[in-house]
Amino acid sequence: MAEIKDPENTIMLELKDGTVTIELLPDIAPMHCDRIKELARDGAYDNVCFHRVIDGFMAQTGDVEHGNMEKDFSIRRAGTGGSAKKDLPAEFSGIPHDRGTIGAARSSSPNSANSQFFINFTDNHFLNRQYTVYGRVVDGMDHVDAIARGEPPMNPDRIISMKVAADAS
Repeated sequence: MAEIKDPENTIMLELKDGTVTIELLPDIAPMHCDRIKELARDGAYDNVCFHRVIDGFMAQTGDVEHGNMEKDFSIRRAGTGGSAKKDLPAEFSGIPHDRGTIGAARSSSPNSANSQFFINFTDNHFLNRQYTVYGRVVDGMDHVDAIARGEPPMNPDRIISMKVAADAS
């Protein structure tokens, strides 16, 4: 397990195969980091499915409105929503979309990111400066690699729980 340098800016993502540790980048994308922490602290990501998982590209999740597999769930609607909070403006940077980085999912509008995010399976540099990078997996990428593939997956995996490391007991 990776050493946690900054518990307030580290996310613990519990998947079926184990824990994924994500180091947030608040100096690069402060609004996106604040949003993921706020929603994690509210428990909003718990039981949310991975609704778009493309081999050799990325795994997308975070639709807290339609993706919760314990509440009125339909895989066809998962990925179409966000949260009750306002969309975020883009925080583009020179940080490349390398394997294990976390990017803010959005519509065609650069300022439409909300709660959804994706984890890059590979270096996806064609996304650079077009999607906000606000974190990186520092431990547990093998668990991300094991997420069921599909658009949507036939039997989607879910976030079992997601917590800010400073709050984890």
